[in-house]
Amino acid sequence: MIYKINTLFEAFEPFVKDIQTYFKQNHQTIHKARNELKVIDFNHTRVVVKSFKIPHFINRVVYTFFKHSKARKSYEYALKIGEFTPNPIAYVEFFSLGLLAQSYFIAQKFDYDFTIREPLLDNEFKDKEAILQAFAQFTYELHEANIFHHDYSPGNILIKKEGENYIFKIVDINRMQFFSLTLEQRLKNFAKLWAKDKDLIIIVQEYATLIHKDEKECVKMALDFSHKHKAKINFKKRLKGIEVVD
Repeated sequence: MIYKINTLFEAFEPFVKDIQTYFKQNHQTIHKARNELKVIDFNHTRVVVKSFKIPHFINRVVYTFFKHSKARKSYEYALKIGEFTPNPIAYVEFFSLGLLAQSYFIAQKFDYDFTIREPLLDNEFKDKEAILQAFAQFTYELHEANIFHHDYSPGNILIKKEGENYIFKIVDINRMQFFSLTLEQRLKNFAKLWAKDKDLIIIVQEYATLIHKDEKECVKMALDFSHKHKAKINFKKRLKGIEVVD
């Protein structure tokens, strides 16, 4: 067993050391697919624990000797990007026969009100335009910090309203890169939102203003990236016989 605890959460060491038991006994699952997420209460604090699926044999070798595990990357990236994501508490890795087996990433729960998915899907969502413009501002700050989230999709963008302001956090951060983004990379980062054209235009118009670039050029590029992404995903769905949604 290997673990690392954020110095701000040293009181969580008993929880971290016995994470397998806590996770197994808890039934507050909030997501379960390849990986599973649960909300667990400890020391008067609500935390989210992400249990990563045990990798297949080759990846167990890779994550043991050549790459950091997804749990460790999530923890280290969370420390690196600070205010953009919920507070990281710890990561834990368990090994079997010398190779990585189970791994967990633990973070303080962010009590969000909704994700960006809701205003993107609901034409009548309250203060929709203001939210989309605030999202453009958040994305600008993310990009200015040289952060590129490879899965910048609706379910990974959390939003909480505080007074007249909107607070954004990103999750599922183990697939990130840190570099100075080109204009093309900045606008391509909006493609996975699966936004309607009219909503994406609102976002990109605000973003273009912030980066002092031609609004029409930015909108054209962003829409092109969005359309190509949708066409690619829908093509794959059709091959599998899955009904597509434009």
